Amino acid sequence: MWLSGTSDLIQTLKQRGARTVVLQFPEGLKRQAAAVSSKITAAGFSVIISGDPCYGACDLALDTVSQGGADVLVHFGHAPVEESPQVIFEPWAVDFDVTTLSHAFPLLREKTICLVTTVQHAHLVPKMETFLASQGYEVRVAHGTNRAPLRGQVLGCNFTAAKMTGVSEVLFIGTGIFHPTGIALSTKTRVVALDPFTGTAVEVSADSLLRRRSAIIEKARNSRNIGILVSTKSGQQRWDLARQLAKLVPGTSIIAMREINPDELLNLGFDCYVNTACPRLAYDDQVRFGKPVLSPQEFEILCGARNWDDYMIDEIV
Repeated sequence: MWLSGTSDLIQTLKQRGARTVVLQFPEGLKRQAAAVSSKITAAGFSVIISGDPCYGACDLALDTVSQGGADVLVHFGHAPVEESPQVIFEPWAVDFDVTTLSHAFPLLREKTICLVTTVQHAHLVPKMETFLASQGYEVRVAHGTNRAPLRGQVLGCNFTAAKMTGVSEVLFIGTGIFHPTGIALSTKTRVVALDPFTGTAVEVSADSLLRRRSAIIEKARNSRNIGILVSTKSGQQRWDLARQLAKLVPGTSIIAMREINPDELLNLGFDCYVNTACPRLAYDDQVRFGKPVLSPQEFEILCGARNWDDYMIDEIV
């Protein structure tokens, strides 16, 4: 639980002269909202909790700050993908025993590897480097970028940290299969993924995802009308890309939305949608949508502007 970090946050809020504070938690941390709010309220601040869905630092509750007359937004669980003077980013570090990395050794073929992880484990990168080096591995870790500012950090929409020259194998530390699958597609290198809590290590293949995406593209071929989805969320807006894609097919419409969900797309009634919002919507959520939802690169393939052999996973860089 993060509550041990509230004293530092309270001190920061006092230094800023804040009086009213908006707290924003991603879905996996919302159960902490009441306890954190209670601590900050007890310190003399007026607190507003943003209850809207939140899946990343690309989705800041700045509207709540302005509408609620707040002085600052405290966003928990993510590193910044964009700088804003109104926002304090509070990490939510999750520890594990770094010797668990040994479970990946039987699958690693190379002694020089690129190490990547997600934001909640990024603080452990130095310890992971030290342990891997003690076991004879040469570890490469990328510096942070504007969108993924921590060393070795990858996002579901950005795999830049895995794109290192001279490395043919990537070790991903984290839960779930989406990030390592995206890394495999983005880098075209071999990826081993380790869940640090179960100790389960797997070699990741993107073949299954590619088969599913090929079927979605084929399903979209007979579409009579196409909507290009643009997110109005602070860190997901790609208007230039949407306008560029709309030029590929005359009569294509651009649709601006904050929350993209199956009911809203059903009500809009288009035969096919192209997603320029969070890239994971097209890949992770397709089963929820009744109509094809393509990535920008898949739409280019559909239109003949890109070859299937040049398939790329969508990223926001």
